[in-house]
Amino acid sequence: MDIIESILDIPVQDPKEEEFSSADLHWTKFGNPEHHDDVALIPYARVDAFIIGECSNVECPTRFHIERGRKRSKGSLKEYKNDEYLEYRLYWCSFGPENYGEGGGILPSRRYRLNTRNRAARPQSMRGCTCHFVVKRLYARPSLALIIYNDRRHVNKSGFVCHGPLDRDAIGPGAKKIPYICSEIQQQTMSMIYLGIPEENVLEKHIEGIQRYCGSNAKVNSLASQYVHKLGMIIKRSTHELDLDDQASIRMWVERNKKSIFFYQDSSEADPFILGIQTEWQLQQMIRFGHRSIMAVDSTFGIKRLKYPLCTLLVFDSRQHALPVAWIITRSFAKPDVSKWMKALLDRARGIDIGWKVSGFLIDDAAAEIDSIRDVFCCPVLFSLWRVRRSWLRNIIKKSSNVEVQREMFKRLGKIVYSIWSGVDSLVALEEFTQDFVDQTSFIEYFKALWMPKIEMWIDMMKTLPLASQEASGAIEAYHVKLKVKLYDDSHLGALQRVDWLVHKLTTELHSSYWLDRYADESDSFQNVKEEYIASTSWHRALRIPDTSIILEDKNQLFAKVLSQKDSNLTHLVWNPGSEFAFCDCEWAMQGNLCKHIIKVNMICKNHQAYQSSMSFQSFREILMNLWRKPMDDSVALDQAVAWTHQMLDQIQKLVELNSANDIGSVVNNLPLKWVSKKGRTFVGRPSSAPSLPSSSKSKPLDAAARKKNRKRKRLSRLR
Repeated sequence: MDIIESILDIPVQDPKEEEFSSADLHWTKFGNPEHHDDVALIPYARVDAFIIGECSNVECPTRFHIERGRKRSKGSLKEYKNDEYLEYRLYWCSFGPENYGEGGGILPSRRYRLNTRNRAARPQSMRGCTCHFVVKRLYARPSLALIIYNDRRHVNKSGFVCHGPLDRDAIGPGAKKIPYICSEIQQQTMSMIYLGIPEENVLEKHIEGIQRYCGSNAKVNSLASQYVHKLGMIIKRSTHELDLDDQASIRMWVERNKKSIFFYQDSSEADPFILGIQTEWQLQQMIRFGHRSIMAVDSTFGIKRLKYPLCTLLVFDSRQHALPVAWIITRSFAKPDVSKWMKALLDRARGIDIGWKVSGFLIDDAAAEIDSIRDVFCCPVLFSLWRVRRSWLRNIIKKSSNVEVQREMFKRLGKIVYSIWSGVDSLVALEEFTQDFVDQTSFIEYFKALWMPKIEMWIDMMKTLPLASQEASGAIEAYHVKLKVKLYDDSHLGALQRVDWLVHKLTTELHSSYWLDRYADESDSFQNVKEEYIASTSWHRALRIPDTSIILEDKNQLFAKVLSQKDSNLTHLVWNPGSEFAFCDCEWAMQGNLCKHIIKVNMICKNHQAYQSSMSFQSFREILMNLWRKPMDDSVALDQAVAWTHQMLDQIQKLVELNSANDIGSVVNNLPLKWVSKKGRTFVGRPSSAPSLPSSSKSKPLDAAARKKNRKRKRLSRLR
């Protein structure tokens, strides 16, 4: 657009509408190349019609107040330019310029109270809106007004919509009348809306929640209905694209959601992009379930399809389900970068609980930075085979069409993994495997290309680290499958290469889903949600299968039969029972998942000596044997090994006793009593003012005087 330097070249506009806005005018750039503004020239008599039209903005309805004004009398200027003013008024959106919202502040220059007759409903509703324009009644032509629009968008300094229907945090003009809504009720309502629950059901649960505080009231119900409807509109209109440029959009999201970020590093030539997300609720769950317990990681999700891979930190909740407590979006897995966000996460947890500590860290990738985990969290590292098992099974089923060949190949791979503690050369066994199944060209090519170059690294990891149980592996896999369903929806395939879409998806739908699951379980509400949550892992589904439904083949232990609970005429076959690499013919297992039938069969097999023990038990036994073999002579090293072993056995016995007990009271009653002196109980945690010295008869008068003087000082200090 050309820049006009003379006001005489700007045409006068007079729209036919009774009320008009900036959208009805043609704006001209007026000034010089260094400084110019968007201006329009209208009759001065139509200024009020313009202001009314601007106030009627559908997306951001508001009112404008006069922030500043000046006036001249006619004939006061002997010499003047064509754009000199007779009257000057600066109109500002009544939701600004002050910001009484979170992170805002009053203008430092504001030393007096402005006339608030035409401002927002109350000062507390100001949100730092930057929309403002100037109306100049021209000195040379008093019948005309020059409108200079400085900022047409109703946004704050960060560039976010700060009021109106598109504002996520908008309160509205009737905020004083809205009943008390605690964060729990608000999160419940938002979670239900994000999960697509009908508005009628959302409103019903919302009213039930607020009635606990306000009681039953028709007006309260009406306001609650408006609140739910408005919240639903805000969520439906919200978008992940805050800017067309993905990187700029993420910067804006980070600026707006600082409380949900524990680490952020923008990409540059020297540093890779790292975004660590953790909401306040996730932080609470990490402190609650992660303290003196195990944390796990689902690493490198979406490494092929997403712009940046997603790493999820998990804890195991009261039902031993995997609960996401942090998301890290980055492409860098180098030790310095991993240490950065791990230290930031640990510092955040210890900022709430200084004694917070993890007992173990479970990884699923042999290339993971173990040293960083040990340095930061100072805990043992365990290894889960769920990713290996899932990848091998999925590709065997995908690349081989013969079912008998599929289960034989999977059984052979399982035997190779099980043999790592028996002295068998795994590389030789794998070479024999590729030769025996050379006719399965598609799978063998895949296996040689992706697994053979790094198979030694994976085998060494299995040998050196304790292996995780089937329950833990199944819980991590259940989270992985749920994440995959949420993210890889067909309607979002075009957005997979945008980080802002991934962040939006994680912090809205996925976060809401897990929040509602935990809330339903702990409050015993939303029974259908609670039942689905309890049965969301294969381990808990396996517990529902009665032992009588399992039939073991006694002769060669080749397979086991599992009677279906839904259809009595249907029987599932589990080949290679007793092994984590068992093969089931059910639909869930044929998708590469660890199914409930395999877990239930393995539960039964552990009570029979004819079947091998689980890999996690074999790994644990091997670690204990190595610890026992470590001292070569009758030395202090032997004493240390015995002490460590007894300490581990004692902790395991207590853990087994706690998990197997039906009544926690029986466990508490069996704990040994620890007597503490009365003084110690009263003043526990309070440091003594001076070290105690042996008393003597001469020092008694001096001590009494000192105590009396000290009491006097304390009384004086309280009075001050």
